[in-house]
Amino acid sequence: MKIWVGLCLLLGAVTSSACVLQARAEEREMIVNIEHSRFSPERYRFETGTTVRFVIHNGDPIDHEFILGDASVQRKHERGTHAKHGTVPGEISVPAGETRVTTYTFGGPGTLTIGC
Repeated sequence: MKIWVGLCLLLGAVTSSACVLQARAEEREMIVNIEHSRFSPERYRFETGTTVRFVIHNGDPIDHEFILGDASVQRKHERGTHAKHGTVPGEISVPAGETRVTTYTFGGPGTLTIGC
């Protein structure tokens, strides 16, 4: 079964260009770059059960977050009070000009969003 991860930008816009990567159910590393408030690559595709170590480089002069989850997770964070992230898998604060790492294991099939 496949899991799609789409990226949602700071204002909630979703772009149509895609870099689709497929992984087997195993552990892998993904390099994610943040430039001009956009994530690159913009889309991913993983097998159920794959654990991914996301290495996020923030090339912007402002802080960002990397929040991976379904619509309810994204809504929670849009309304949330968390100033910093890092204790929940798939959620990390990335200061301007720095690199942070978070790990996430993809459970069942579906589409998730990475929001900021």
